[in-house]
Amino acid sequence: QLQLVESGGGLVQPGGSLRLSCAASALTSEYHAIAWFRQAAGKEREGISCINRSDGTTTYADSVKGRFTISRDNAKNTVHLQMNSLKPEDTAAYYCAADPDLYCDNSPPMPADFGAWGQGTQVTVSS
Repeated sequence: QLQLVESGGGLVQPGGSLRLSCAASALTSEYHAIAWFRQAAGKEREGISCINRSDGTTTYADSVKGRFTISRDNAKNTVHLQMNSLKPEDTAAYYCAADPDLYCDNSPPMPADFGAWGQGTQVTVSS
């Protein structure tokens, strides 16, 4: 069973940046799709970005496109989410998830498609 551990969350002012990391207990190269989700208080979990192993393609939700960048380092079994120009509405718990077979297309990733999840890291954007 793959274990995922997120880190890098915290409190940041609007306009600031954070870099989240997702460390995997197994080879990320064996998991084709790795995605980031977030869940704000009282809201449903939202898929915001995904990266495919086979071709390195990435997908982003419109809400983060142009501000967030996902990347993966299979040698270090780690996936990162660089978040720039953060807004108060980015405040949420952020989760990474993985699936061995899924190919992320242009649609935002869906929680039901992913079987392995981390525990999450809190991001708070506030002045």
